[in-house]
Amino acid sequence: MKTAWIPKLISNSTRVLAMVAGLVLMLLTIAWLSGMFETKIAPDWSVRGTQQYAGEPTDVVHEIRKQAIEEAVGTLKASSRTVVSSKLLATIENIRVTAGDQVVEGQELIRLESQEFQARLDQAKQSLEAAIARRAQAEKQFERVESLKKQNAASPSDQDLALRDLQVAEAEESRARQAVSESAVQLSYTKIIASKSGRIVDRLAEPGDVVKPGEPLLVLYDETSLRLEAPVQESLAVKMRIGDEMKVYVDAVDQEFPVSIDEIVPQADAPSRSFLVKATLPRSDQLYEGMFGRLRIPTGQRRHLCLADDAIVRMGQLDFVDVVLADGVVERRLIKSGQMGMPGRHEVLSGLKAGERVILHAEPAVPTPDETNIE
Repeated sequence: MKTAWIPKLISNSTRVLAMVAGLVLMLLTIAWLSGMFETKIAPDWSVRGTQQYAGEPTDVVHEIRKQAIEEAVGTLKASSRTVVSSKLLATIENIRVTAGDQVVEGQELIRLESQEFQARLDQAKQSLEAAIARRAQAEKQFERVESLKKQNAASPSDQDLALRDLQVAEAEESRARQAVSESAVQLSYTKIIASKSGRIVDRLAEPGDVVKPGEPLLVLYDETSLRLEAPVQESLAVKMRIGDEMKVYVDAVDQEFPVSIDEIVPQADAPSRSFLVKATLPRSDQLYEGMFGRLRIPTGQRRHLCLADDAIVRMGQLDFVDVVLADGVVERRLIKSGQMGMPGRHEVLSGLKAGERVILHAEPAVPTPDETNIE
């Protein structure tokens, strides 16, 4: 009975030894995975892949002053825009122009059916001829009564009656002449002509359509009246004056045009905090109403770095340059380039300093395997 505790003690000791062995094995595994049993490399600078300057052509990064430009985007619109319509209720016989045609003042644009108005004119002319005949007869009658009156063969009442008939005949002739003139004017309205020179931009009717007075048929604008209308930030607009000379860049034709500010609407738009500015454009066959343009507003001078294009090494969407350090080591450096300045040079926004030397590459550099690996 006194030795019964010995097997129990041995069992507990075995369990503890197993737990300790498991813990030691786990610690050794963690140490092995963490590399404790491998040879360590002392931290130090490695010159592997370092490139030395070998006399390649170089250029110096220059710091220059440049005119700072703010852009205001807008739309080309014509200040002189004409809507062509009819003054008559009639059927279109023919339309002589299409959208895009250039027309001159006085050119016939649309012909309306004119038979009805021609008939009215003929009737008015016949009525005029009858009125002229009645007036001539009344004149002769009046002259006859006047002659008889001198011979005391006609009474004063006869004279008054003849004078009244003459006056009525003259009034009817005048009314008939006015009717002829009115009918002729209505007949002339069957030919719709251009009131000014310009370009047709829209055709809203076709032959056979019945048109009403005032209904739009064509739209034309004067090419010489094209201007850019752009909302300009109020901080810039308040400094602008009528007559200021600026530039407008039109993306569609990739060209810049000189403009003159001719109107600044004296009321700010509250949501955008801007003023509507209108700048007159020169006449050009490349420009059309509705095109997109950028008003380039000078805002003073700014300093920036200038870099030769041949120095830029492009890898995908990234730009690099090879900088020659003071000890002759060539360092490849990531930069951020901006807009093109003069031909063959770009501005540099970050990554370089003024006075640093960069290597020029006659052809785009091809990255080596070492350069493309990320360690």
